[in-house]
Amino acid sequence: MPDDAFASGVALADRTASQEVSPLRVAGLDHIVLRVSDMDRAISFYEQVLGLRIERRLPEIGLVQLRAGSAMIDLVPQKEGEAPASNMNGRNMDHYAVQVESMDVEALSAHLRRHGVDPGEVRRRYGAEGYGSSIYIADPDGNTVELKGPPEPGQTIPGR
Repeated sequence: MPDDAFASGVALADRTASQEVSPLRVAGLDHIVLRVSDMDRAISFYEQVLGLRIERRLPEIGLVQLRAGSAMIDLVPQKEGEAPASNMNGRNMDHYAVQVESMDVEALSAHLRRHGVDPGEVRRRYGAEGYGSSIYIADPDGNTVELKGPPEPGQTIPGR
């Protein structure tokens, strides 16, 4: 969208009205999850071309997590026999996660419901800053967005 897309008074008014005091304040990107057809090829690309390094592996689900600055890029294998991105409407992104400043579950859930968004269940998950609470939601186009709360205290993150 061009920078001047909000030049009209109506768009600016709508944008200002949406800036209510919200329990949801995004602090940054936490991670993205990509479904890949060839894990070795993907790892080679991210290590050799982008200079990332593997931080963590979960062999039981085939997950490889690469450090990308303060965020992570997670690679998961496509399912056996699955055509590239066939389960994702031609896309290979599983989901992306944004870091939220706080995880007040009641306030956040109420905020999401007011906007017609199902808050989903709160679970403990690993992200770029370690383990913490998170909620999966869907955006209007069906993309899965993980709202990743602050990390649990006392964690040491490799390479940080």
